[in-house]
Amino acid sequence: MTDSTTALDYAEHHLDDSLDRLFALMRVQSVSTDPAYAAECQRAAQLLADELTELGFEARVAPTEGHPMVVAHHDGDGPHILFYGHYDVQPVDPLNLWRRDPFDPVIETRADGAKEIVGRGASDDKGQLRTFVEACRAWKETEGKLPCRVTILFEGEEESGSKSLEPFLRANAEELKADFALICDTLMWDTETPGLTIGLRGMAAGEVTIRAARRDLHSGLYGGAARNPIQILATILGEMKDADGHVTLKGFYNGVDPVAPAVRKSWDALGFDANEFLGEVGLRLPAGEAGTDALEQIWARPTAEVNGIWGGYTGEGFKTVIPAEAHAKVSFRLVGHQDPDAVWAAFEDHVRARLPADCTAKFTSRGPGSPAVTVASDSPPLEATRAALDQEWGKSALIGCGGGIPVVTSIRTILGMDTVLVGFALPDDNIHSPNEKYDLKSFHKGIRSWVRILDRLGAMKTAAAPETATA
Repeated sequence: MTDSTTALDYAEHHLDDSLDRLFALMRVQSVSTDPAYAAECQRAAQLLADELTELGFEARVAPTEGHPMVVAHHDGDGPHILFYGHYDVQPVDPLNLWRRDPFDPVIETRADGAKEIVGRGASDDKGQLRTFVEACRAWKETEGKLPCRVTILFEGEEESGSKSLEPFLRANAEELKADFALICDTLMWDTETPGLTIGLRGMAAGEVTIRAARRDLHSGLYGGAARNPIQILATILGEMKDADGHVTLKGFYNGVDPVAPAVRKSWDALGFDANEFLGEVGLRLPAGEAGTDALEQIWARPTAEVNGIWGGYTGEGFKTVIPAEAHAKVSFRLVGHQDPDAVWAAFEDHVRARLPADCTAKFTSRGPGSPAVTVASDSPPLEATRAALDQEWGKSALIGCGGGIPVVTSIRTILGMDTVLVGFALPDDNIHSPNEKYDLKSFHKGIRSWVRILDRLGAMKTAAAPETATA
């Protein structure tokens, strides 16, 4: 392993310069969803490409049908890594809730004395991606080289649907392929514990409409004789789970694996308080499957949820009507090797099997479902990354994520690569909200962490990808 001491010293003594460069990027109003900011997205991409070129990368701004990508390459020994981040940001609305101009970043001091960087993009994802770039700078300025061969991909549409991402990955697959990918767009466990995300739940979702009579009916004339689609739908949806919270769809648990003992042990050590977690939203008791705790329920178990239900008259006053139709939006969070298409098909079968003979059901899928992503906790890149984090922070956590990160699946399916997810953001960073912030400690130690991670990865004898599984 190379000696990271001088690179760490450089990062330590040039933190103010790193902050200046972060602030310069944050001042660029790269709101990707609003066409009025297209030139600003272009400007952010060019700023990053120019900086990477100055650092010795072969960098370019690559056009797409939407906002451009930034692609950069730097030779080095050891494994070849692809680092992904995004330079675009969410809109700032509602503007009146910001304490200051969202694009005029500043460091504020909280009541507890901790300092935080405040401004749009501070945490998602400009502050995060810059921790990696600044780590590369520290290595280049002190050693003249990087410990690994590095390719960087910065996207400009992550906050607006990533419409150009998969076409770009397919068109440039040979250029972008590496041994594995690194992403810094996830969370820490707490302010003292960086997180390595080893599970992202997938999803299958859509709508169901149940129809009975040809038109809405007067409940006095037809009540008792006519089917009520709302009651039928409510019963069918209620029967998706049994009394113990288990999902009753046929084959639903195919591909669901138990939590590995080593991972379970690490979760138990986190000191997660379910009462505190649920108490913040006015609840007390975990409502998932019997025999599983709240942390397992949100990280490692699949779900069946009704996200919306409507039908009949819902306006002011009262209307005694038996509606002709009832509708519901339904989603399933998936884990392990569950097949999104098979899960949705099982839901359709569940509804049809319980449908009265004089009713019909129509289904509208939300589109191709996304499979879950699981990263093996003992893969060589993840172990090297965790050792580096432990060295910097004194500890680290293997954590799950209740939602998904689509780019991870795209990288896996299109580039044939797996991903290590390292995060230095915090749940209270106000991501997508007014007064977005990024703890100065996260930024500072994030840079130092990437210096150490690059060192550890560079020391790997052979390039090995983490065993990420997608259904």
